[in-house]
Amino acid sequence: MNLQNKLESKDTPSKKVQLLSPAGNLHKLKIALAYGADAVYGGVSHFSLRARAGKEFSYEDFAKGVEYAHKMGKKVFVTINGFPFNSQLKLLESHIAKMADLSPDAFIMAAPGVVRLSKRIAPHIPIHLSTQANVLNVLDAEVFYEMGVKRIVAAREISLKDAMEIKKHLPDLEIEIFIHGSMCFAFSGRCLISALQSGRVPNRGSCANDCRFDYEYFVRNVENDELVKFDGKEFYVKNPDNGVMMRLEEEEGLGTHIFNSKDLNLSGHIKEILDSGAVDALKIEGRTKSNYYAGITARAYRAGIDGYYSGKVDSSFYTNELQTLKNRGFTDGYIIHRPYEKTNTQNHQTAISEGSYQVNAEVDESGQWAVCKHTIRVGEAKEIVLPFGCDVVCGKSELGEIFRENGVWYMRFDRICLQDNKELDSIHSGNTNAFKLPLPLPPFSFLREKIM
Repeated sequence: MNLQNKLESKDTPSKKVQLLSPAGNLHKLKIALAYGADAVYGGVSHFSLRARAGKEFSYEDFAKGVEYAHKMGKKVFVTINGFPFNSQLKLLESHIAKMADLSPDAFIMAAPGVVRLSKRIAPHIPIHLSTQANVLNVLDAEVFYEMGVKRIVAAREISLKDAMEIKKHLPDLEIEIFIHGSMCFAFSGRCLISALQSGRVPNRGSCANDCRFDYEYFVRNVENDELVKFDGKEFYVKNPDNGVMMRLEEEEGLGTHIFNSKDLNLSGHIKEILDSGAVDALKIEGRTKSNYYAGITARAYRAGIDGYYSGKVDSSFYTNELQTLKNRGFTDGYIIHRPYEKTNTQNHQTAISEGSYQVNAEVDESGQWAVCKHTIRVGEAKEIVLPFGCDVVCGKSELGEIFRENGVWYMRFDRICLQDNKELDSIHSGNTNAFKLPLPLPPFSFLREKIM
């Protein structure tokens, strides 16, 4: 029995929590929706807080994405959550009007002035308040609610109890929380490290992620004012007022990662979150992350949400699937525990993302061809990853076969034939030519292998 059949239930309530996935470009938008997202969010310009993602999304592509999602009965939210300067206000007005013409389902905004401006220019577009507004309490939530905000994306630092308190006082205000993705060392992005060190402003969408850098310890020689590399095994900093000591560890040849936060993963708390009745939407971070990330996170949390409503929870599936993604280690953040109760939110060892699986290929929208992402050789079998609710059948062709082993689907290649009619014994990630699949797969499927 596949995962979709295990989780479906005729008694599922009509009003479910919404699963919201990142869409860094049109292709990722399609993948996220295919893998189970109810809605996606993204932006097209520097007014969005992901400058790189915005560059991948043109107005034309965004319009196509809105149309594509609406045909599926899904929603698209536009990120206009940057903090504009006075010199940009005319451009901002034009941008809001232009995005409103695309008929998105909501704007995501952070600055009160931008919210009010949008209400004047595009009063028919609902407004969701960005997490950058840092709403943690009833007072702030009430202010934005009175301004006409339909939903708040709560600060990552909010507790479930506080979310419940806001919902109790403002039952018509929707509450959205982050459930997975990168965590900021600062308070939901209110950081100046990148701006100071490299001139890239986090709240303008161009953070350089200086908190992920490798840092080395140096001591100053007071006699000649020179900096000397500190080669001690242990190093501590001390607060002279209260005596608190913080140990800093440096890995030889790499440095230390004193600001590096682990990635958020609340898959183990889905029941507690939904039981609260306070949360209307669960949001996944990661517009600049891979196509595989867009698919796997949507599929895992879709399974978790549907499992909750059907009473058929399979937590091992969510845990294992999310571990296949590259990550900096996982933490459950602050929704259940207060920050001062946590001691495992940072990764001091490395900022390099690691995962348990390697993606070998990505299937195109036709389902007939795939593009190589990692080496595939003749005679090798790779695991098939399917979009949510999809299935395949066993079969053979002159190019290979699809078979099932221990409940897992595999595709084996007996021949590797490219679109330009060349035939290879192996194909590598540098080869951008699509290759023919032995048998069709659902569009946007992946082939992967476990990293030994």
